[in-house]
Amino acid sequence: MAFDQIAVIGAGAWGLALANVLTRAGRSVMLGTRDPASAAAIVMQQESPRLPGIKLHDQVRVVAATADVARNDVARNDALLLAVPAQQLRAAATLIAPALANGTPVIACAKGIERGSHKFMTEVIAECAPAALPAILSGPSFAGDVARGLPTAVTLAAPDEAAAAALAAALGSPTFRPYHTTDVRGVEIGGAAKNVLAIAAGIVSGRGLGASASAALTTRGFAELFRFGHAFGARPETLTGLSGLGDLILTCSSPQSRNFSLGVALGQGEPPQAAQHARKLAEGAFTAPVLVEMASQKGIEMPIASAVAAILDGTLDIDAAMENLMTRPFKAEG
Repeated sequence: MAFDQIAVIGAGAWGLALANVLTRAGRSVMLGTRDPASAAAIVMQQESPRLPGIKLHDQVRVVAATADVARNDVARNDALLLAVPAQQLRAAATLIAPALANGTPVIACAKGIERGSHKFMTEVIAECAPAALPAILSGPSFAGDVARGLPTAVTLAAPDEAAAAALAAALGSPTFRPYHTTDVRGVEIGGAAKNVLAIAAGIVSGRGLGASASAALTTRGFAELFRFGHAFGARPETLTGLSGLGDLILTCSSPQSRNFSLGVALGQGEPPQAAQHARKLAEGAFTAPVLVEMASQKGIEMPIASAVAAILDGTLDIDAAMENLMTRPFKAEG
């Protein structure tokens, strides 16, 4: 399988970073934006306002994927990466679906679960674009690091082994290393759950509770992620790999993470509604209630994720959440 021509839909920080990665990998790259004004601004400045100071590679072709001609042009690429937020992925998949050739890989690059439907990202793609081969790209990666060409390893999952391997090879370069797997659900769960847990880690940091509390939170959070993943059929090696434990470690320990930063703001006393409004791209805020609802339906214990969801919707304050977590019955670790 040859994936020489690849389109990236979404010209935010992650979209620009992926466009640069693909260009370094020797691919012909098209970057699709939401409107002509955004496309013109990016072409003029050669950067995205979401990632200031980092230049877009001059070989990337920028288009406004809105008119029928532009949509068709984008959809005719060998593969497409949807670098849009999880709650906007349905609209992006619907946009390109009519012109998509049968079997074209469409790779979700968002880490979340759709609100309302409780669908994972590849399920949304399959529903909106039946001709697509749905795939997911996830793992410990910050857009700034990736765009600058700093060493990064991620996971690419597709249901077909050969397609997953070929896509990983097409995206890979000396500084960007995708490992491939067919465990699509495991990769999706790791990316979605870690964002919620990173908010909790940020709260611990914002409250100044110390390194010991941070380590305990991250470890017990991973136990929740693992329980959830196991219940939904994820493989243990995926959950303990780059897209699970690896991404959790990164996101729970760096202010570069939007979710961690949201948690820090909450821990420092910022009201939940104001904190979320100021950080609209923190995916964990949208995923938290969905994750908790799905866990409850399967009887999965997720006290940390539940506390995050309750803090975000204002039904529980941080002090009460901490007391609830610390006074849970003593039990064996697991």
